Amino acid sequence: MTPPRPPAPDEAARVRLDAEWPEHRPAVFGVAYRITGSVADAEDVTQDVWLRAAATGSLAEVRDLRAWLVTVAARRAYDVLTSARARRESYVGPWLPEPLLTGPDAAEPVLVDDTVGVAMLLVLERLSPPERVAFVLHRAFDVPYAQIAEVLGRSPAACRQLASRAGRKIAAAGASPAAGRRASRAEHERVVAAFRAASQDGDGARLLALLDPDATYTTDGGGRVFAARKVVAGAGRVAAVLLRVAAKYAYRLVPAEINGEPGLLMYRGGRLVGADTVEVVDGRVTAVRRVLNPDKLAGLRHVA
Repeated sequence: MTPPRPPAPDEAARVRLDAEWPEHRPAVFGVAYRITGSVADAEDVTQDVWLRAAATGSLAEVRDLRAWLVTVAARRAYDVLTSARARRESYVGPWLPEPLLTGPDAAEPVLVDDTVGVAMLLVLERLSPPERVAFVLHRAFDVPYAQIAEVLGRSPAACRQLASRAGRKIAAAGASPAAGRRASRAEHERVVAAFRAASQDGDGARLLALLDPDATYTTDGGGRVFAARKVVAGAGRVAAVLLRVAAKYAYRLVPAEINGEPGLLMYRGGRLVGADTVEVVDGRVTAVRRVLNPDKLAGLRHVA
């Protein structure tokens, strides 16, 4: 009996990609999302990486496919981030990362760690693009500096310095989990549940008791819908604004895991209109961040 013909190089590469892609896709999407802060951009990068991998005839010779795919994704996301910086300079009102459903709420598997939280993403936004790429690749994906150097076109030593400088900036901003006294998962869930109940009940006293005296409220409408153009600060002002908005728009808040933490999705008339992430420290809400920009809600899938 004639043995089966071994697959041609291109065919072998495609067979390998089809077999291993589901396993590596979360890492490809994960690195792109952490670098760009955008679900839509991360999806585009992920698609680009798959197309490039499928067209690479030498893919069968790649020893570590995950590392190769992550490197390609990081290089493409770096380009996207660089061009996005100019667009964000003209963004209307505060800019927040595009919310990402995680855990049981995610439509597809998502890699979750401390680098995917909204507070961390906002600090990453303050870094230079090279610092952000170096930090994300080394911290979240344990990519060697020699490989990061291929992405950034710099020496491994320079990439080590970039990641180290980024780490110091993040620590100084208080976004590191080691900084402060961030809530445990159970406490975070408890406080968010109480916040949801007080908001929907219109109970100002309960809401005020949950807020840190220096709490902030940030809304991202992107000029597409009505939203505050400045951050609201102070527990009293935040509580008043939240209650006024809740009474005016009569929305419903649905629990969901957003960016790895307990959050809330806003529904009005059965339509998703917002996504809240709530930062909790010492049992109190220190920040409420509300994404209202419909462009940033388009990728959310959730059963209300």
